[in-house]
Amino acid sequence: MNVLVTGAAGFIGSAYVRMLLRSDGPTITVLDKLTYAGSLDNLPLDHPRLEFVQGDIRDAELVAKLTSQADHVVHFAAESHVDRSISGASDFVLTNVVGTQTLLEGALRGGVSTFVHISTDEVYGSVDSGSSDEEYLLRPSSPYSASKASSDLLALAYHHTHGLDVRVTRCSNNYGPHQFPEKVIPLFVTNLLDGHQVPLYGEGLNVRDWLHVDDHCRGVELVRTQGRPGEVYNIGGGTELSNKELTGLLLEACGADWDRVTHVADRKGHDLRYSVDWSKAREELGYRPRHDFRSGLAETVDWYRAHRAWWEPLKRRVAEEHA
Repeated sequence: MNVLVTGAAGFIGSAYVRMLLRSDGPTITVLDKLTYAGSLDNLPLDHPRLEFVQGDIRDAELVAKLTSQADHVVHFAAESHVDRSISGASDFVLTNVVGTQTLLEGALRGGVSTFVHISTDEVYGSVDSGSSDEEYLLRPSSPYSASKASSDLLALAYHHTHGLDVRVTRCSNNYGPHQFPEKVIPLFVTNLLDGHQVPLYGEGLNVRDWLHVDDHCRGVELVRTQGRPGEVYNIGGGTELSNKELTGLLLEACGADWDRVTHVADRKGHDLRYSVDWSKAREELGYRPRHDFRSGLAETVDWYRAHRAWWEPLKRRVAEEHA
């Protein structure tokens, strides 16, 4: 069996590939454009079951070739940084919507048997109370989440119209090693390790559910191997924290005090709370997160402390980009 994994030079996709390669399993073809958030350092390129192809998911000819050789597609590739989508939405529409449609069409024409589309809890919008299950109304608030909701609906439409076996996952906020240092946990950790300030939006009251990347990848694999066609599965971590609470834990883990925190103006359209009900994945697939958040966070901080050679060049590149 061959599994085509898109966007697998990035944070979550590379974790998924590394997981599959740790045991006997399928051959894997990675398709990644290598944008700013992708790095070949995230992948064991010398592994005999891994093939890397650099390319764009909007390249219909390339996608047609790769999907004709694939049994399954697991689609991680996406523009995913909310702040970047606010300052410029076009890349998000082109990659997340047009790119997904190109892949779906390639999968349909190439005879792919299963297509797993990776999405986000942000498509549900802010949840005042309770948790959003898979039938919850989609109310995306940012250009990023709107583009992901659009791609979700396209993927499900290919199932309902064409009979393509599409399965959609919607995860909560991921953390762990190899995450690009513009996201909140690696940004705060690397800033604190360098003795710099960390920026906290508003009063830090926004609440997110935190999911270790390895737990997310196990959930994706359960959906790929045991999920049902045409279904959506939420994958959560079970640890809801306000950004202020998270900041306190990061300060503690890095041996820093609250004087290192700078309060900044809140982000436009900032959703107050995300919370997913992942009982469907638990009951149907046996999914449960294994990582305790405190220990998982401590291990993540230790990874960044030990891997400066990985993240320092990335932060310099981001700084130059904004200079």
